[in-house]
Amino acid sequence: MGKTIVITGASAGIGRALAFAFAERGYHLGLTGRRRDALEEVRAEIGRRNVRLRVELLVVDVTDVAAVGPALGGLFKALGGADIVVVNAGANDLTRIGRGEMARELALISTNLAGAIATTNAAVEHFLERGSGQIVGISSLASLQKLPQQAAYCASKAGFSMYLDVARDELARNAITVTRIMPGFVKTDIVESLDIGKIPFAITVDQAAREMVPLIERRVASGIVPAFPWKVLRPFLGHLSARLVGRISGIPWAPAEDDSAPARSPRAPG
Repeated sequence: MGKTIVITGASAGIGRALAFAFAERGYHLGLTGRRRDALEEVRAEIGRRNVRLRVELLVVDVTDVAAVGPALGGLFKALGGADIVVVNAGANDLTRIGRGEMARELALISTNLAGAIATTNAAVEHFLERGSGQIVGISSLASLQKLPQQAAYCASKAGFSMYLDVARDELARNAITVTRIMPGFVKTDIVESLDIGKIPFAITVDQAAREMVPLIERRVASGIVPAFPWKVLRPFLGHLSARLVGRISGIPWAPAEDDSAPARSPRAPG
């Protein structure tokens, strides 16, 4: 019997692409998301490609942190156990500090950090009982580099990256591997306005998934997608100016005193 992988946020974007990529490699799948119809579409497409695979679905909102553990526990049981859990469910939004947008900022923290922590905890509990496993956390290069109008998003991803790093140390003696993956600019459903042809080094979700799969299977501690040019530029991340990053990403940069810049759809890494 092949390995089983659970992927959160699998109804769209990177999670959906990962589901297809792992299905092609013969993995049984547990897919979670907030929209059953979208999950059913993914399962149907996988069935058309490979009818031998088992695909279980779970509708859950990771911001309901109290519900995450029991819900995932039921999914693990239905699958007969999971070998890998990909903590991928996430959100993005452009927000500005001190401009009445704190509710949107906290919503990002709720999804990208609190929801990710709840998912990680549920997976670790399962793996401790099972005796081994692998946590894969989808963070972002935004965890390393400040981005214009992305304070909450950057903070959520930086917090999740640190959580994964601590988890790796805590779980090293329990045969539980922790892999942190940091995507760069990826065109996903949550960044619909991204003009991939105008942003340097932006990639599609399918390319991102193709690069992520071998990193996950090699059980690396940390990986960057795409590898070029971000592995080369990594020493400089965290030191680039907001103005320069704004030019690269297409996110409008404006000084703090300028309240005239209109909000635009997010174009951030990950």
